[in-house]
Order: sequence, then C-alpha cells, then structure tokens
Amino acid sequence: QALSEIEGMGGRGSNLQEMRVQPLAKRRVDMHSFCNPSGFQRSPYLSARGNFANIFQGSTEEGYKAYHADKYDEDKNPNGIINFGTSENKLCFDLMSKRLTQADMNVMDPSLLQYPDWKGHLFLREEVARFLTYYCKAPAPLKAENVIVLNGCGSLFSALATVLCDPGEAVLIATPFYGGITQSVFLYGNVKLVYVYLDSKITGTNTRPFQLTVEKLEKALQDARAEGVTVRALILLNPQNPLGDIYSLSELRDYLEFAKRHELHVIVDEIYMLSVFDESATFHSVLGMDRLPDPQRTHVMWGITKDFAVSGIRFGTLYTENQDVANAVASLCYFHGVCGPVQHKVAQLLRDRGQSVAAYWINQVYLRANHARLKAAHTYVTDELKTLGVPFLNRNAGFFVWIDFRKYLKTGTFEEELLLWKRFLDNKVLLSCGKAFECSEPGWFRIIFADKTHRLQLGMQRIRKVLEEREQEILAEEKEQPCQSDQDGKADSTDEVIFVSRHQDPTCASNSSLGDLIGLLQQQMRSSDWLQKNTAEQFA
Repeated sequence: QALSEIEGMGGRGSNLQEMRVQPLAKRRVDMHSFCNPSGFQRSPYLSARGNFANIFQGSTEEGYKAYHADKYDEDKNPNGIINFGTSENKLCFDLMSKRLTQADMNVMDPSLLQYPDWKGHLFLREEVARFLTYYCKAPAPLKAENVIVLNGCGSLFSALATVLCDPGEAVLIATPFYGGITQSVFLYGNVKLVYVYLDSKITGTNTRPFQLTVEKLEKALQDARAEGVTVRALILLNPQNPLGDIYSLSELRDYLEFAKRHELHVIVDEIYMLSVFDESATFHSVLGMDRLPDPQRTHVMWGITKDFAVSGIRFGTLYTENQDVANAVASLCYFHGVCGPVQHKVAQLLRDRGQSVAAYWINQVYLRANHARLKAAHTYVTDELKTLGVPFLNRNAGFFVWIDFRKYLKTGTFEEELLLWKRFLDNKVLLSCGKAFECSEPGWFRIIFADKTHRLQLGMQRIRKVLEEREQEILAEEKEQPCQSDQDGKADSTDEVIFVSRHQDPTCASNSSLGDLIGLLQQQMRSSDWLQKNTAEQFA
C-alpha cells in the first residue's frame, strides 16, 4: 500500500517533516512531486490517510489558491492575478448564458427533484448516446445502456481507477499530462501512475516533439513489470493536454492494439473533442473507429466543461460496452451524481445539434463562434511569443500553448523552473510549469489563451516583463564567461515547433541568424512606447 510506505504519519504527534518515504522506482509516482510537507504538522484529528490528503498539493494548487485570493478585475482589482493556468474557456459566456436561460431550460418536473437512476436519468443518457453518435461519427448508433453520467471527468478517473485496479496497482500514462489525473486516481483508489516519458527531441522515430510511440509504451510497461508493478490500464488524452496533439487514426489503432496484446484497459479522455478550432486539423474519436481491437476494455470519457465553456457545471459522461465496468462505476455515482435540474439542462443543450432549422444552435451558432474566438485568441498569444522569440508547439486544439522557456533557465533544473513560475506569480500572472505535468525536461510551461482580449494583452505584458528582466540577468551573469552553445536536450527546429531557440549566448554575434535578429528587433519595438504614443487613431 502506498500509504504504508510513508512512515511517521500514524504515530501520535509525529511531524510530517520527519516522514521517510521508501524509495519508489523511477517510473512510479513520486509522492514528493505533488506533496509539500515542509513545515506541516500532523493533525491529531485526521487519520494517516487524512493527513496525506491534507498536504496533497503542488504548484498548481498553490497558484490556484493565490489566484482566488487576488483575482484580477478590470475595475475592482486591476493589479490582481491574471489566470493563464486554469484550463477554462472564458470566451463564450454571452452565448452560453443566453442559451441556458431560455424557456426550455427552466423546467422543474417532480422526477427531477427525486432520486434518479444512479447512472443518470434515462432521457439524458439517450441524448448523450445520440450526441456522441453524431459528433464522434460512430459507425452505428451508440446505446444509452452504455452511458454513465457523473459530476465531472475527475470523478470518472477516480471511479474507473477504483473499479479497474486494486490498491497499489498502476495505470500507464505518457508525460507531460494533465496533473489533476494523479490526484483523481490516487486519493480515493490508491492507484499509482507509471510514466511513459516523452521528450522534445526529433529523431528518426520521433517525427514531432513529445511523440508517443508503441515502442515507448512497451518499454515503460516492461520496466514497470520488472520492478514488480502491476499495470492494469492505459490512459490516453485526445486531444492531448498540455501538448494539444491530436492522434491520427493509425496512432489510435496502434495504441489500442498494444493495450489488447497486454490485456490492458484503455481510458480515453476526449474532453476537448469539439475544441479543435482550425479546419486544417481533424479529430478522430475512438468511438468513430470501424472496429475496436478490444471493446470490452475500451472506455471513453467526455464532458461539457471544456467544449461548452461551462467549467462551473460539473458534468462528465462515460461510454463503455462492458456492463460489469458500467455497473461498478454506477455504484459510485451515488457519491458523484448530477442533480436532476442540471441533467435536464444538459439534455436540452445536447439536443441542439445537426443541420435542421429546429436544431442548429450547436453547429451553426455556438461551435462556429467558439472556434473563431479560440483561433483569434491563439493567434494573438502565439504572435506575441514569436515577437519575444520564444519557442512553442504549434497546435490547433484545446485552450493551451506548450511553451519552451528553457533559455531563461541558467542551470536547467526543476528548482529553477519553479523559481521562474513563482516569479510570474509575483508579477501577477499565473501559468502552469512543466513539473505540474511531470514533464521530463525543465523549462516547459503551459499558458491558457481562451480568454478575453484585454486580459490576454495585460497578461502577456506581465510575462514579457519577467522574461526581459530574466534575460538581462542571464546576460549579466554570463558577461565574463566564454561563448558557449547549449544544444543538448533542446527541441529541434521543425514545422512542429515554431521559433525554436538554439539556446546560444546572445553575445555570440557570429552565431546569430536572421531570425534571431528579426526577433530582437521586434522585441525592441515592443518595449518602446512609440507605438503607444503614435496610434492609428491619432494618424487618422
């Protein structure tokens, strides 16, 4: 048991600073990566498990708490924290508030105020099945009996980990990944994660940065088994958070065939399915495949939180053909249910699909506007990054950009990455650092761009200020040092990564490229107040 590996927590009056953790293998989850016991005294009111939950936190939770204590408000708190760390879509409140307050939403039948089927009301599960059939392009109609409704995908991860794994067993997942999954699978189910470490290098087999391959999955699985770890499942995020990758049909098939060979369940999280905002990118759902290699071990998750910009409405759904899994998860819905009136609203929302006059809102109104707004916000942030000469992954799905800030780390350590993260927070902008996603390379950050223009502009100004200060500090520190090139472990320059820096000393003029000079010129133009003083309106 993972908790039994932690000594000193159960003893009366023991101090968590003195706890000793038995060594865990490299690819097993490291409790210290997301727990911060420093200065924390054991509570006599809590069990060992309760104490552990009490200190279960990391930079993400720390920043989230700081943000809620000092939220930016254009009028009331203009010097507050701008949140580019929490993955929320803040671009469509006008559309969603109007739709959710229309007459058909405001129904209060007696059945909605009574206990439902724990899987969810049948009328909602039928609507979810029809919705997923349409948008996942399923080859045959999906069935309501295979649908389970819970209050969010975090609850689904927790429930699935509990019913698929015994305590101390593990699930395979590629890094970097959304760090909240760690908490979801561990706190209740005591299930560990086995990491499939990806990196940014372009090699013969890696045609893009952080590419997941079957070979990497095989190696991670075999290493875990050699260490005595029992792996029960594989988690796939598609589109991937934080990378924004969309898996091709052939890649999905390869991953599912790998899982079938090793009798692993596959949990596929498709929560950003409808947030692919560029027509050049095509999303393929697992539910749209002609044939699943192992349908009894394939379980697909989706929710309205991301795609419909309503993170405050906790709703997630699981589709599985395995009735044993469905019934086991349904038994946990007693703890994670969705209230009746919300189930009615979600069912009404999902009915607005298709091309007919009576049901056109999702396709013709909401998705069209949402994709245009996401694309415009993404373009603004990536143009700013190009101006700064900052590398990033160029993707067209989700609300985030995966950014390479490694040139702002002098020693290239996770400790230095955390200091940079705190520096952003001190300058009132919240980002997510790579360690929060278990990235294997220090210096990568995730920024959320699905926000209003005025917050994007102010947030990017604050980011620019930190980066320019950090750049000057590094230049001052290296002024007396010989010209060096630090190429090892850095991302290669390909179409997949835009503006990839070569991480060379800027004082080495002989190594400067035309792109570097253009980037420097753009940066100097940005830092000048000439554009502010000489606006287009003044000229007009």
